[in-house]
Amino acid sequence: MKSETVGRSTFQVEILNISKHGFWIFISSQEYFLPFENFPWFKEATVSAILNVELLHANHLHWPDLDVDLELDSIRSPEKYPLIYK
Repeated sequence: MKSETVGRSTFQVEILNISKHGFWIFISSQEYFLPFENFPWFKEATVSAILNVELLHANHLHWPDLDVDLELDSIRSPEKYPLIYK
């Protein structure tokens, strides 16, 4: 008996890997790296807190354990969202 072709993933957002420098996240068929240097809210977070991420709508990510919300554009272009106001 041969199984059917595997369907596509039902996950819209998934943490792929965490390193000492940051983490990789998969969002709607795209992979991104979030370095802790640009996203310091995650540097001291537990693994379980980073893994607990929700895609609230197409461009809004939420980490409820950390009370962190990010728009997808801030991940794609962090230079447009400086941590210090000039």
